[in-house]
Amino acid sequence: MTRALDRSAPPSSPPAGLEIRAETPADHGSVSALVFAAFGSEQEPRLVETLRASSEFLPELSLVAVVGRQVVGHVMISYAAIEDGHTRSRVALLAPLAVVPGFHGRGVGSALVSRVTALADERGEPVVVLEGSPVFYGRLGFEYSVPYGIYLPIPSWAPPEASQVIRLRNYTTSIRGKVVYPAAFDQVTED
Repeated sequence: MTRALDRSAPPSSPPAGLEIRAETPADHGSVSALVFAAFGSEQEPRLVETLRASSEFLPELSLVAVVGRQVVGHVMISYAAIEDGHTRSRVALLAPLAVVPGFHGRGVGSALVSRVTALADERGEPVVVLEGSPVFYGRLGFEYSVPYGIYLPIPSWAPPEASQVIRLRNYTTSIRGKVVYPAAFDQVTED
């Protein structure tokens, strides 16, 4: 579905006037357009819409980056499950992250990820998991999840290290197992 991007160069300073705020219903059209522009397919905008309609959606963790009046980036965290034998726990899943192509490499994605993980930490979430570039997300505090016993279902084209986690203040070593994505992911990828 989404490809892990490898952006090894450090981001530049965020654009002047960058504002990061909670997404509102008035942003939905702009978000769909920017997610399409970032990924080049209809699948990811449908995923965003399907996640918004799901019980796993966390509206306060769906953020937009705005420069002037233009929405130039979007990130969302929803709930996923982590299963370890007969234990099933809730974890925060970051997906997707999208930035308008003209703003790539300008610190927008980094600012969005930093803000949304800080908000997840404030909410008391123990971890945020994601599938993505170890280089890009590593600069933001994410680590390869497998040494912590957390396994994301990584597609065959992605490196195993794309299974990423950031441990927040409420992290405990009892959080381990296989990450199960919300049903919204299956609904979108079945088409």
